[in-house]
Amino acid sequence: MNKIEKKQLKSVFWRSFALQGAFNYERMQNVGYMYAMLPVIKKLYRNKEDQAAAITRHLEIFNTTPAVVPTIMGISAAMEEENANNPAFDVQSINAVKASLMGPLAGIGDSIFWGTVRIIAAGIGVSIAKDGNLFGPLLFLVLYNLPNILVRIFGLKLGYQVGVNSLDRIQKEGLMDKIMAVATIVGLCVVGGMVATMLNITTPLKWNISGAEIVVQDILDQILPKMLPLAFTFGIYKLLKKASITKITIGIIIFGIAVHLIGIL
Repeated sequence: MNKIEKKQLKSVFWRSFALQGAFNYERMQNVGYMYAMLPVIKKLYRNKEDQAAAITRHLEIFNTTPAVVPTIMGISAAMEEENANNPAFDVQSINAVKASLMGPLAGIGDSIFWGTVRIIAAGIGVSIAKDGNLFGPLLFLVLYNLPNILVRIFGLKLGYQVGVNSLDRIQKEGLMDKIMAVATIVGLCVVGGMVATMLNITTPLKWNISGAEIVVQDILDQILPKMLPLAFTFGIYKLLKKASITKITIGIIIFGIAVHLIGIL
């Protein structure tokens, strides 16, 4: 039986600090996530084919608050361990669970670390530093990073332990199909939220008919808010089945410039 040891979990912890090192706007933190999972992958899978499959699996889009990522990594490690030892395990559930957790944990993590801890730590540090005390910046770094590091340490341990214990129960009671269904729904909600908040596509088209101004964007918003970003997303999704990312990206740039010059968008 292939079993993850403390050595691999420690490596995952330290590597998690490089999460943002290869951030990109196509799949965001995916490379950093895969890099952190490499010690686990190499420990669990002996042949190159299985290792390559696991690496590819963790290169899917991923984005959440860095401090809470080790918690998800711990769960991923437990699921990879189960996959390595159980031929009947549904490998697709690994990414499904990741996708279902990154949204809710991002909301919690951003609120705690970006919205609360950072502001409190900065306030205390600035109040000391404004008098010329060099201890101010140092205190800010300590107050902000100490809870960050503690959450990473205990989150990784908790994620792995919960993952191991839960998977035993899930396999015995046949709950994986239900979890997959819930994870898929949550994942789709996350994608929908990303489309609504990260894509801003509007049209400036308007006409003046008999003294009344008709604004096309207002009409579209009344029918369905964010209709253009949604239509754009569905269009790109359809193109992904027919063309490469590079071609689609170039096409988006050309299309964007063209419709802007014409005055449609």
